[in-house]
Amino acid sequence: MWVNNLNPTLLHLGPLEIRWYGIIYVLGFFISIWWLHHLNKKGKISLNSDQIWDLVFYLTVGVLIGSRLFEVFWEPNYYLSNPLNFLKFWQGGMSFHGGFVGIVVAAWIYCRKHKLHFWRIADALSVPTIFALALGRIANFINGELAGRVFNGSWCVIFPHEDNLCRHPSTLYAAGKRFLIFGWLYWLTFYQEFKPGFIFWNFVFWENLGRFIVDFYRQDVMYNNFTVGQWLSAIMVLVALYFFYKNHGDDCKQLFRLEKNIKKKSS
Repeated sequence: MWVNNLNPTLLHLGPLEIRWYGIIYVLGFFISIWWLHHLNKKGKISLNSDQIWDLVFYLTVGVLIGSRLFEVFWEPNYYLSNPLNFLKFWQGGMSFHGGFVGIVVAAWIYCRKHKLHFWRIADALSVPTIFALALGRIANFINGELAGRVFNGSWCVIFPHEDNLCRHPSTLYAAGKRFLIFGWLYWLTFYQEFKPGFIFWNFVFWENLGRFIVDFYRQDVMYNNFTVGQWLSAIMVLVALYFFYKNHGDDCKQLFRLEKNIKKKSS
């Protein structure tokens, strides 16, 4: 058992607070820039420095607006009673599915405006996105939010802002899941060339399948035995499977052949 008394604020500068949650978004911004420059040097994409900075700016705006708009649907009373709460990004309360929609729409708008290949850009962005999302769940844990279900195991955590019950550290489960997906997407990026969009749909499939599983350990409102996040994740898993079947059959077969070869060598 452990009591989560972590301070969500790193530094006070007069009336200004620098919170871990806000630092994660800034870090995600610069990680994305570095990664796109790295892929450009490796010949995976073709963007100049100005295009990379502009693209990441679009994505940042998209993820902030999208994640916040979706959160309004989860907690309408909190945001509609005081619209200024909509702007308090540093306090957390960012919807993954809303952020996902926001970032996809922003990338699509930018790619269409500059006549870039959307699926190649989507593949490139999947790696830094999942890494930043993993860091975001750690920030959620520091904030003491999104507490897990009641649990009396040896690694349970008490969230004083929630109650005095010991709970699953579900945000850490989510972070660990996302770090694993990050490793998988990183490997796919440099393993060999796949049809554009394959890495992106791997991101969508594994992130949402993992979310569906992890949400069984998260304290949330249930609708017909599942959380809203699980219902949305189930839809996204089905969408990803559809695109795997429609556009990436050869890519999937190639990975299955690789798995068989690895098993033969190890046996």
